[in-house]
Amino acid sequence: MSAATKDRLKPVKSILVSQPKPHNVNSPYFQLAEKYNLKVDFRQFIKVEPVPPKEFRKQKIDILKHTAVIFTSRNAIDHFFNICKEFKLEMPADMKYFCISDQTAHYLQKYIVIRKRKLFVGQKTAQDLFDYFKKHKNEKYLFPCSDIRKNDIPDYMEKNGIDFTEAIIYHTVADDLSDLSDVKYDILAFFSPSGLKSLKVNFPDFEQGATRIAAFGPTTASEVRDLGLILDIEAPLPNAPSMTGALELYIKKANNL
Repeated sequence: MSAATKDRLKPVKSILVSQPKPHNVNSPYFQLAEKYNLKVDFRQFIKVEPVPPKEFRKQKIDILKHTAVIFTSRNAIDHFFNICKEFKLEMPADMKYFCISDQTAHYLQKYIVIRKRKLFVGQKTAQDLFDYFKKHKNEKYLFPCSDIRKNDIPDYMEKNGIDFTEAIIYHTVADDLSDLSDVKYDILAFFSPSGLKSLKVNFPDFEQGATRIAAFGPTTASEVRDLGLILDIEAPLPNAPSMTGALELYIKKANNL
């Protein structure tokens, strides 16, 4: 640990998590708050807005010319089927669906009757779907997504010569955080570059001072540094694969526990 890091290792009493409050009463965040007597608040820093039909038309995408759809989030599912409803499109019975996780696949049932032979589900990440894409290389894939998204799926499709169309169906934008202008936390926890950009949009004169910043994932960590901020807590770690695990390790040191 560097001298600069040691100088910033001050006791932690409050944490702001830049995500919605968990519905699960057994969430690790609640357990962390109780175990170390912390104030842990939750606030989404970003929000999604649907692409208007007029804007979608400009992409000149014929949805029904595709034979498979890739879903990486609930937002993508909601906005995709809203677009279909707007244009009075009904998904054909033989359409294939590739979902990033069980949770995403389960949510898809809100809109369609799932047929197992037409559904392919990953464990958690886009890489989990790559073997499916390779096996079903002759499909014509549609990837409904935000204007801000990871490159892993498009890069894989292009590299392997798989027919693939990206459809921007919603925008990820900064939420209004004006109510936080006079609120201070010991730690701010971020999970995406978009969350950090929202911080700068809302508070262009933000000065980090003694506030510690936690980041999950390499792209989020990189954004912290690109913005000229100090990254105090980085997750995942070999001995702490989750954000709560990394936070707990830091709190133990900072609070001399």
